[in-house]
Amino acid sequence: MRILLVEDHPQLAASVAQALKGAGWTVDVLHDGVAADLALASEDYALAILDIGLPRLDGFQVLARLRARGKTLPVLMLTARGEVKDRVHGLNLGADDYLAKPFELSELEARVKALLRRSMLGGEQQQRCGELVYDLATRRFSARGESLSLTSREQAVLEAMIARPGRVMSKEQLAAQVFGLDEEASADSIEIYVHRLRKKLEGSGVRIVTFRGLGYLLEAVGD
Repeated sequence: MRILLVEDHPQLAASVAQALKGAGWTVDVLHDGVAADLALASEDYALAILDIGLPRLDGFQVLARLRARGKTLPVLMLTARGEVKDRVHGLNLGADDYLAKPFELSELEARVKALLRRSMLGGEQQQRCGELVYDLATRRFSARGESLSLTSREQAVLEAMIARPGRVMSKEQLAAQVFGLDEEASADSIEIYVHRLRKKLEGSGVRIVTFRGLGYLLEAVGD
């Protein structure tokens, strides 16, 4: 899953990004509201973390533009403003959660997990495709009771596929979830990750089917 972090304090942005990447998420880091607005309009994210006090466009303006485009991805606001009126204003604009500075990185990670669980699974803890189970709280995949050992790239590909059951995903769509803005997104490398995943999913009761010219579909064997 891919997260957008927008924070104009470089040291804080680097610390938060490192923690989120360490937890296995793909993270894009931007430092001003205009860049954030452009990214949210053109890229596919699972969640956005917005600081309120951004240059050029503040976090409230970025959030308002996002919701005006009909986007429903969860938004966590970071703020040094503790006033109730600011929290109410953000919530009325469509923010999903607030976290006041200074904060513990462990709390931020827990809130991110909760927001993703709520948005992706309707509050449920697990997502399934046949006998493949994805636990959003632990971010672990298991099949027939056995845990799957995955690299971070393989994890990102499989997360993207299980989050869209019954949907064919192109290599470009998968690459957008695996690589951040500061990385060279290679659609061809997705073939390598899919090949590795197929080997690891052998005997699991699920498979990845190729639709030539279209992409890949995760399905339960026998469906």
